[in-house]
Amino acid sequence: MKFEKGKIYKAAMYIRLSKDDGDKVKSNSVTNQRDLICNYLKNNKDIILVSEKVDDGYSGVSFERPALMEMLQDVQDGKIDCIITKDLSRFGRNYIETGRYIEEIFPTLGVRFIAINDGVDTAKQQSISDTILLPFKNLMNDAYARDISIKTRTGLSVRQKRGDFIGSFPVYGYMRSPEQKGKLIVDETVADVIKKIFAMRIAGHNNDSIANYLNNTGVLSPLAYKESLNSNYKTVFKVNAHTEWNHVAVGRILTNEMYTGVMVQGKETTYNYKFKERIKVPKEDWIRVENMHEAIISKADFEIVQSVLQKDTRTAPNKEQVYLFSGFVKCGDCGGNLVRKVVKNNGKSYPYLICSTYKRDNKKCKSHLINEGTLENIVFEMLKKHIELLCNLEELLEEIKHLPLSQSDIQKCNKHLVSKREQLTRYNSLKVSVYEDYTDGILSKAEYIDLRDNYENLANQTEESINFLEQELANLIDNRYTHSEWIERFKEHKNITSLTRTTLTLTIDNIIIHQNKRVKINFKFKNEFEGSIKLLQAVTNNNELEGISSVVNNLIDGGDVLGA
Repeated sequence: MKFEKGKIYKAAMYIRLSKDDGDKVKSNSVTNQRDLICNYLKNNKDIILVSEKVDDGYSGVSFERPALMEMLQDVQDGKIDCIITKDLSRFGRNYIETGRYIEEIFPTLGVRFIAINDGVDTAKQQSISDTILLPFKNLMNDAYARDISIKTRTGLSVRQKRGDFIGSFPVYGYMRSPEQKGKLIVDETVADVIKKIFAMRIAGHNNDSIANYLNNTGVLSPLAYKESLNSNYKTVFKVNAHTEWNHVAVGRILTNEMYTGVMVQGKETTYNYKFKERIKVPKEDWIRVENMHEAIISKADFEIVQSVLQKDTRTAPNKEQVYLFSGFVKCGDCGGNLVRKVVKNNGKSYPYLICSTYKRDNKKCKSHLINEGTLENIVFEMLKKHIELLCNLEELLEEIKHLPLSQSDIQKCNKHLVSKREQLTRYNSLKVSVYEDYTDGILSKAEYIDLRDNYENLANQTEESINFLEQELANLIDNRYTHSEWIERFKEHKNITSLTRTTLTLTIDNIIIHQNKRVKINFKFKNEFEGSIKLLQAVTNNNELEGISSVVNNLIDGGDVLGA
């Protein structure tokens, strides 16, 4: 389109600044851009400035900028017909969009575009070289934005993998450390709220019940709490003006591994530097760094809650807690859940548990019917017995702590390790010897290569054996000394007088009901139990602790409890 000579243009100056684009604040400041454009206008009397549009803090890659969109609307409304910027990169760093506006849209609308430092003025006759260079300048601006984006992403990724927190706002329950950049510390004001949420879920309360309790007791929701701190917190989860607790907010806390001391980041990303729409990252690709901050919830309790969340735990009618055995009892034949069924007789209610598969179709399984009260008594007694056995186990483990290493499997492993290290030294010496024989002319080159490769293979195999034995020795020592924590979790329930949902959740994985009414209980910490038993069996086989054999056999029998 040809522009009229002598026409007076109504112009808008457009200014943009963004650290995301790598802008140098001093040279590209809003003030400097404004002064440059004003000086330009003094020498161009055919342009009248009617507005100023500033996007401070917006990347030039996206054209979804508030001031830019206002300016383009003014163009549509006929308020301006000239746009002035310091350079092309101020208008945009997306070469396709920038080129489309300058070469297609603005000429069609009769809009004059001026980029001062790049010598672009669409009202003036452009030389062939300028016409060719303009797309290349736009492309270079786009490439610069891409390069900055890659460097920024790489830098953030390095910090995430190092365990530094790079988010805008820490998760509810934590705050930024005032002393260490990128580190989180516990927010003691609300830490007890998080512990209460986990404890209530373990005790059998559902998410709605927990949310109601928090609202009724006047506990601020995470959003309300952040707003009370006068932070500029924003979230995509806010759906209305009421910032009370709800089941979704409770669920987010119950499934957030950050509360165990693990720094979890990288859950979302963008397609590339041009498209800022957030996309979910698969869980296996999240960036996880262990032990980066103080835990509010133990890993054991967190895993227990995750297990509970996977169970079928329907809340009892008109109650806020689930039934005692909800989600715990399985059919010994089909593996389905046993569900609660109430039988009424003479005005009395008798609760039973029945196979859910049988209830749907009695041809596919048997009933496995068992009285709820009877099952409660069996589980209670078996749990008491298991805790008693664990107390005996703890005493035995304490005794073998004092055995000298020469009398246990640990010493055997250690001797084997010493022998392997001697072998490795011998193989390395032989490699040196065959080289010396080769240089002395005793061995031919072919003989030397053959012997050298053979000794290298033997040395490599021996190194692998050493690594394995070192790990085995570490495991034996761990099993020997590290046992108290999981046993203590059971001992906390040693003096219970009745079976509660909390006790059940913390000590039992599941309960299997067989058709003959035999009950099998699978207790938690099965691997730790079996590891301790193996250690005791090793000691028993060496006859190192008098009278241990019979006790160990009782422990083994007690590890897989059956009740009639």
